[in-house]
Amino acid sequence: MRKTFLLMVLLVLIFMYFGNLIGGTQGMFNAFAGACGINLFSYFFSDSLVLMHYRAKEATEKTEPVMYDIIKRLSSEAGLPMPKIYVVPDKVPNAFATGRDAKHSAVAATSGLLELMSREELEGVLAHEMSHVRHHDILISTIAAIFAGAIAMLGNFARVNSSAKNQNRNALIMLLGAVLMPIAASIIQMSISRTREYKADEGAARLTKHPEWLMSALYKLENYANNYRMQKADVQTAHMFIVNPFSGIKSNFSSLFATHPSTANRIKRLAEIKEEMQL
Repeated sequence: MRKTFLLMVLLVLIFMYFGNLIGGTQGMFNAFAGACGINLFSYFFSDSLVLMHYRAKEATEKTEPVMYDIIKRLSSEAGLPMPKIYVVPDKVPNAFATGRDAKHSAVAATSGLLELMSREELEGVLAHEMSHVRHHDILISTIAAIFAGAIAMLGNFARVNSSAKNQNRNALIMLLGAVLMPIAASIIQMSISRTREYKADEGAARLTKHPEWLMSALYKLENYANNYRMQKADVQTAHMFIVNPFSGIKSNFSSLFATHPSTANRIKRLAEIKEEMQL
């Protein structure tokens, strides 16, 4: 909860600073009000926005009996309330969890994931997402997605203003902000993503008692992510997925702004956990 609060404060400060640059004192107050509104909206509705963005459809025991059965059993074993389950209409396999707390959580899987994975692999993936719920990752992860979008929007606004005909003395600063804001959004995502993925992998291994199920699933997921891209994938929500939907896009900054540890390292750690569990 502390990380979430600090993230919200950071958004307010960033908005106030650039509001002051663009509109002086009045701009700062307007930015403060806007940032507070985004914070409030994000806390209660950010999960709905993400699910809507990916056109996720709520599933039931009747429509997705295997997924429902696995989630129900994992919830019981983890001591968590049953989350809502959703299916994203996309052939590229992937999954994510969202919500503001365990009582208001949701687990979403793409149709491709449900088709590609064996039951054991699917359980490994869903256990990973349930571990995010158990570790209270879902709120900050979902809010970070909304904040990243808001910061990128602010950067775009600054760039447009700095390129206008009547430039003012803050134009250079606003141009710098337009460059730095997307980077700031990436840093926010990166700072909350890598460690929590390792923890969720370990949580899944101990919840299922079969680390090899998730190891096999990660191998398949990485192969697909390297060759196919999800239709609605965007950089603001990439950190929410079990594997980065942009894994196949390489650049000089890909490792610096990676939202996930390498799949090879994740599989290696899971293999170590497996050996430990067999002792």
